Amino acid sequence: MGDKLQLALVLSAYLIFLISWGIYHGRKVKTSTDYAIAGRKLPGWVAALSERATGESSWALLGLPGAAYAMGLAEIWTAIGCVLGIIVAWWLLAWRLRDEAAKYSANTFSDYLARRHGEMAKWIRLVSSSTIVFFFFLYVGAQFLGGGKTLHAMFGISPQLGMLLTAIVIIPYAIYGGFQSVVYTDVIQAIIMIITLVVGPIAGFIYLSNHPEVYSQSIVTALQNASPTHASLFNGLKGAAAGMFLVGGFSWFFGYLGGMPQLTMRFMAIKDKKQAKQARNIGISWTIIAYIGAMLLGMIGLAIFGPNTLADREYVMPATLLKIFPPAIAALLITGAIAAMISTADSILVLSSTELTENIVNQYAKTDNTKRLLSRARIITAILAVVALVVAYLSPQKIIFTLVSYVWAGIGCTFSVVILLTLFWKRFHGIAALSTIVAGMAFTIIWISTGMDTTVTAKLVNFLFSGLVAVITTLAFKKKEVI
Repeated sequence: MGDKLQLALVLSAYLIFLISWGIYHGRKVKTSTDYAIAGRKLPGWVAALSERATGESSWALLGLPGAAYAMGLAEIWTAIGCVLGIIVAWWLLAWRLRDEAAKYSANTFSDYLARRHGEMAKWIRLVSSSTIVFFFFLYVGAQFLGGGKTLHAMFGISPQLGMLLTAIVIIPYAIYGGFQSVVYTDVIQAIIMIITLVVGPIAGFIYLSNHPEVYSQSIVTALQNASPTHASLFNGLKGAAAGMFLVGGFSWFFGYLGGMPQLTMRFMAIKDKKQAKQARNIGISWTIIAYIGAMLLGMIGLAIFGPNTLADREYVMPATLLKIFPPAIAALLITGAIAAMISTADSILVLSSTELTENIVNQYAKTDNTKRLLSRARIITAILAVVALVVAYLSPQKIIFTLVSYVWAGIGCTFSVVILLTLFWKRFHGIAALSTIVAGMAFTIIWISTGMDTTVTAKLVNFLFSGLVAVITTLAFKKKEVI
């Protein structure tokens, strides 16, 4: 049996199981609250694995190994920034956001901010939701594109057909079960991802020790021989340039501090404080193991293939696994790459639809009918999914991926400031929150579009700028003065 046929059979079986699993858990959805936030009754282990699968996306299985393969040790600063951001989020924010969501009966990210800052609820709800829906809607399109590219690389099918197949997998259970279905399918995907990132490096080291014909039998030697910069922590830079390089990598830290709605929603949905502690421990452990494994996979790929031998550095993980495992086992582990993209696409699709439904549509077309609210949520999810697929088909990839680049710096770092000050500064109020959201997004768009991001990363600069705006507007206005 050919390698591609084995890979196709394993992937097909997995995706059929995933759809069935998602629909099975969608049966529990009876209300719009179930659909949007799983009734705020998630077990800790489910929330943790779902958050990690969604948070890492294809980054942990394709992006980070690819960066480690291409850059070597220098990529460690990005890994450290991400890991520390995730640890801080789980340790300091998760249980607080869970308590706040329960206290204010919030069903979405924007709903929480609006209820928490009631004096500006209408405008916060409108601006926050509109911003999230627009950028994350395009993020869904980007995931469809990514799925199409991956299936094209693996099977040779057209990227357009690959996009359609990716959408066909996601749409049924996302429409039917919403957040409830998505988080439980994420659990399966997180398990496959962590198995890949643990088993892969172990088998890789064994393979290197038994094959003297490879580029290098040691990743240390491979790094030293690949290029003058591969074995350098600062990419061969010195002085201020080295400092800026470190800051650029570490700046991913700021986006994890409560500002990414698709991750924060997992915190808000946890059942109780006991489950929040369980989720924290699982989430942090998963992250540390996964990032170590992803870095090692990239460097093992470097030792096997040598530098600059792969057409696309982000396929170092599947190329390495196909090299060191029998085809059937490699197929099962490579499924993790597909799983990673699906776990992001379905989460963002449901996030966008529930933000639009709960914070915009339901505010202007109010009804108390439970069945009608649930049907409306499902219809909007279906519409968004179809439109996102069409946009992905028709729009130049550069436009979509450029807009997606604003997500982490603009939404992640802006909303991180808003969430942190909402939780930890009593004087912070609605007008300051609204001003920070508007100013942070505008600043990010200007900073990136003028090319300044290549000099100083927008993630760091916008976090500092948004923080400054938040402090100034908090001190300049008093809550009672806001109408």
